[in-house]
Amino acid sequence: MKILVCVDGSEQSKKALEEAALIAKGCKASDVALIHVYEPKQDVFYSYEGITPEQIELFQEMRKNQKKEAEKILSEALKLLEGKNLKARTILKEGHPSHTIAEVAREEGFDMIVLGSRGLGGLKKLFLGSVSNAVLQEVHNCSVLIVK
Repeated sequence: MKILVCVDGSEQSKKALEEAALIAKGCKASDVALIHVYEPKQDVFYSYEGITPEQIELFQEMRKNQKKEAEKILSEALKLLEGKNLKARTILKEGHPSHTIAEVAREEGFDMIVLGSRGLGGLKKLFLGSVSNAVLQEVHNCSVLIVK
């Protein structure tokens, strides 16, 4: 069994990681991968006319810091699994989270995706949406476990 675990550093993500560890050990998973997808927010600024070289440098620095934070999240999640005697690999992607997760799952043939729920309910969930709900809707080739 191949398991893709989505991590973002949140409490829900940590719960999902714990659940994925139990599943991976129980079924002796052949491949466990931790994925973190970050969506750069500053790209939109590049489209404005009159942007200065200093602003471009600032946006590039912001992007570099975003990637460093993403690497830290993956590293901490990997350490948690290694502490449970589980081997895993990491996948770091830049892009739209739900689309990228679904694409990686499809391309690499994962059997299961495990991710945390943001815990939104009622109208908030309807208007804001969530990565977990979007992944659930987009993935058709494997099971999706959303951990609360």
